[in-house]
Amino acid sequence: MSGTLADDIRSRLGDLSPAERKVARVLLAGYPAAVFETVATIAERAAVSTPTVLRCASRLGYRGFPDLQAALRAELDARNASPITLYESAEPAPGKGTGDAEDGEGRLQPRLALLQQALAQTFHEVSPHEFETAAEFLSDARRRVHLAGGRFTHLLAHYLGLHLMQVRDQVSFLPDRDVERTSYLTQLARRDVTVIFDYRRYEEDLTVIAELARERGGKVVVFTDPWLSPASAHADVVLINHVASGSPYDSLTPTLALIETLISAVLDRLGPDAHQRMKAGEDIARRTGLL
Repeated sequence: MSGTLADDIRSRLGDLSPAERKVARVLLAGYPAAVFETVATIAERAAVSTPTVLRCASRLGYRGFPDLQAALRAELDARNASPITLYESAEPAPGKGTGDAEDGEGRLQPRLALLQQALAQTFHEVSPHEFETAAEFLSDARRRVHLAGGRFTHLLAHYLGLHLMQVRDQVSFLPDRDVERTSYLTQLARRDVTVIFDYRRYEEDLTVIAELARERGGKVVVFTDPWLSPASAHADVVLINHVASGSPYDSLTPTLALIETLISAVLDRLGPDAHQRMKAGEDIARRTGLL
């Protein structure tokens, strides 16, 4: 299975019979809870027989319905994984952990291979349409840009934002303090773009921010992992980044690479305006002693 179970089901809809497709749609409509219903309940909701539900699971590539449910449990476990659970579930390689120099050298190449794979998957699987739409939103001078991230990913939000500030106006970060944040969120408007970074152990306030931005008619761009932040449900653009790292901590290297590629695309769209904005910024920085 690639991606989520829901993605897998959607990709195989064309392989199913009309009756099996009804089952698949019931599963998708109530995903993920519907997958844990009994076969009889799913059959009733889809208006098909119980053998049809079992055939659907088999057609989707599973040995039976319990096997399909087990796949979803594994997906949800991965989605909610924390560094401590990843650490505790990892099995050390035989002979490793002695701390000598040879062990250190032996760690480099496997980690590099994992990062290269995550980077390649990210760029291979990102939707060109989604990417170009994000670049279009961020290069539209009529739109204000707001950026927000989580415990660690606020660093990525700032990295993107600081670059954007050099080439365009009206770029800002979500304030930390309660009164300022509340005031900031009340000002979200139709011409705004809200960019959110949210990865597993998703943060509820980021989903609420995406929802508020969408309610006010603004555009929402979400950077997230393959398990999808709940904020994705309110997004116009979802940019999925793979996070495999070989450690208890997810790698944000593919996200950083995608950000830098997006910045380049924004520069291309802004053209001479970006150049003039950068020159003006440099001039101000020199006059005020900041360079």
